[in-house]
Amino acid sequence: MTDASRTAQTYRYERWRAISSGILETAGGTFLLLIAVRWFQAGALAKALVAGGGSFGLMLGPWLVAQVETAGWPVAKAASRVAVLGAIGFVIMALFPMLPVFVFGAVVAMAASSAAVPLMTQIYQENYPERERGKLFSRTFMIRIATAAAFSELAGRLLASNLEFFRWLLVVFASAFALAAYWLAHIPSRPLTASGGTHPFRALRFVRDDALFRRTLIMWMLMGFANLMILPLRVEYLANPKYGVTWHGAALTTAQIALLVGVIPNLARLVMSPIWGRLFDHMNFFILRIVLNSGFALGMLSFFGGDHVAWLVIGAIIYGVSNAGGDVAWSLWVTKFAPPERVADYMSVHTFFTGLRGVVAPVVAFQLVAHFSLSAISWLGAIMIVFATLLLIPEIKFGKGARPGTALTEEVSE
Repeated sequence: MTDASRTAQTYRYERWRAISSGILETAGGTFLLLIAVRWFQAGALAKALVAGGGSFGLMLGPWLVAQVETAGWPVAKAASRVAVLGAIGFVIMALFPMLPVFVFGAVVAMAASSAAVPLMTQIYQENYPERERGKLFSRTFMIRIATAAAFSELAGRLLASNLEFFRWLLVVFASAFALAAYWLAHIPSRPLTASGGTHPFRALRFVRDDALFRRTLIMWMLMGFANLMILPLRVEYLANPKYGVTWHGAALTTAQIALLVGVIPNLARLVMSPIWGRLFDHMNFFILRIVLNSGFALGMLSFFGGDHVAWLVIGAIIYGVSNAGGDVAWSLWVTKFAPPERVADYMSVHTFFTGLRGVVAPVVAFQLVAHFSLSAISWLGAIMIVFATLLLIPEIKFGKGARPGTALTEEVSE
């Protein structure tokens, strides 16, 4: 198969898979937790497990990549088998509607959804041309965003009419996973190149061995921790009467909260996604990341710093614009710096630390709320992002990416 054929076939099936991904995004982001609260009256531990399933999956990335490498499976076939596991999880949840089964199935399904991310990044590395990778990825991501928005509306109406229909919703999620497995199985891919290691989390050694990678991960930990700390506080700020947020003098309705937290950011995300995709392909990565970081910091301060609804709208727009670029940068950045055969390993380390902060950051956020104002916490988040951004300035000279044998070699071997 020619390179052009591999790209065309991958892009075709990725566009179809984006529909499944959009549907499954609503499961992890909204509906599983809603069902846990409204139908099962789940306690704090159960809700935390349901909400943390995706983060647990991200932390399993290095282990999964090691297993796929050892088994010698083509990467797309491995990702397809992981999707089948997610489908099975949803089927079991639908057949046995009991809280313990629901929680277990939710964790398995959402972990399956996120654990395969490093495998997909390896596919993008192999099958998408370097100068078009961001563009092609962002186009499929637009389908995912639009599908998530449309399906959220439909599924919300379904559950609003009768909450007992949640079992049918779980069947839809299982079907989305099954279709994703089918489409993944048709994407051309190769087995991973053997790394020679035996430890199931052996990819973590690249944090020690690659200095540029290590420093970038430190930046990402600071910036990502700040974002994940602030994200749940947006709903807390708008929904809790003690903060006194009003719209034309009245407390915000559920629809208005959804508009500020979901609709406006996602519209901005949808519009800006292809633009950020092209910028990723042609712009110095570290300059791109500095621009995105600045947007996240400004969005935080705008959202929590004003006392008028206009500031909330401005903050929501800035967050959506920055998040659109973050989607592309987070998913593809290692393809610019990792050796081509080690992209899955590098990405699995990146997802591991993303999952780690995804578990810890919300807990820290709600602990801070008990002692500080949300405005003060937003300033803390912005300061963390500014500090993370300053760490990137010395790295700008490496922002065009490099491969072994180029100027980056000396930097990596520090």
